Amino acid sequence: MIAVIDYDSGNLKSVETALAYLGADYFISSDPEKLIAADKLIFPGVGEAAQAMGVLKSKGLDKALSDFAATGKALFGICLGCQILFEHSQESDTPCLGLLPGMVKQFSSEMGLKIPHMGWNTLKHTAHPLFKGIPQGKSFYYVHSYYVEASHKEDVIGSSDYGIEFTGAVARGNVMATQFHPEKSGEWGLKLLKNFMELEV
Repeated sequence: MIAVIDYDSGNLKSVETALAYLGADYFISSDPEKLIAADKLIFPGVGEAAQAMGVLKSKGLDKALSDFAATGKALFGICLGCQILFEHSQESDTPCLGLLPGMVKQFSSEMGLKIPHMGWNTLKHTAHPLFKGIPQGKSFYYVHSYYVEASHKEDVIGSSDYGIEFTGAVARGNVMATQFHPEKSGEWGLKLLKNFMELEV
């Protein structure tokens, strides 16, 4: 059973639609006990880091995420959910969950880039099980003004280019995440979600 965290910042409808299409056994909840009892956990997100962290803390979901990660069961963050897994975000100078070592930084407008970075971008990836059956160079859908900078290069399992090369996907043990939205990324995004559903950690 896969749990999807409801914390008022998640792109729940699109994630739910994708999971239903794939025939996943899932539920959506903001109850820490139910979330921790799930077999796998999806942590989606859109919005602003400080506000999202405030809601997580007010509902005890910050501790639920940490406790779930400690069980060794598979945890998957999406977009803002990916960023909040790290230690600190430049967005509103926000302390985050610290489940992954590294920082969240803002794209520089001085590079002449349109911010937020929005739309399809190709991905270079490693042989991580999340990418099983996904060819190199396929495109995934991004919407973000901030990007993660992992402390350990070996945690980066996918990258894209937007003026600079930035992290598109990370994994450290049972904690995984993508900056892009797999649930909005068509065939290959659905394939990634299916790989997560079938993942054995």
